[in-house]
Amino acid sequence: MSTPEARLSELGITLPEPMKAVANYVPFVISGNQLFVSGQVSATPDGRITGRLGETMDLPAGQNAARHCGINLIAQCKAAVGDLSKISRVVKLGGFVNSHPLFTEIPQVINGCSDLMVEVFGDKGRHARSAVACPTLPLGVAVEIDGIFEIET
Repeated sequence: MSTPEARLSELGITLPEPMKAVANYVPFVISGNQLFVSGQVSATPDGRITGRLGETMDLPAGQNAARHCGINLIAQCKAAVGDLSKISRVVKLGGFVNSHPLFTEIPQVINGCSDLMVEVFGDKGRHARSAVACPTLPLGVAVEIDGIFEIET
């Protein structure tokens, strides 16, 4: 099986510069053999993906926003450990979706990130997960996702 970096290349994904914290927190913390990555918002190198699911965005747009959260999570992982092969497991993702109260496809939105983790890390990318709706998210983004990863120490 190829490396996570090779799979990113095969997928045509170039990792962006890791996002800087926008408040009083750090982008990631390593504790023992676990890497905790702070919430990564739906943003591309060109700007934030904003909107509200079920109002100004549809499901495919939300899945794309979640995929970009996943790319930003992986960028933070690379900043934390250098070589993505040191990620031995994606343990858990926590997904937050800016959505209209009647929009109920929250789990399907977060699949945009979950699917990416499996594409990049293979079976090590299968994870536990939560997916919740929010009336708003920081900076007006559509999706925010945080993650816990097991790393080789």
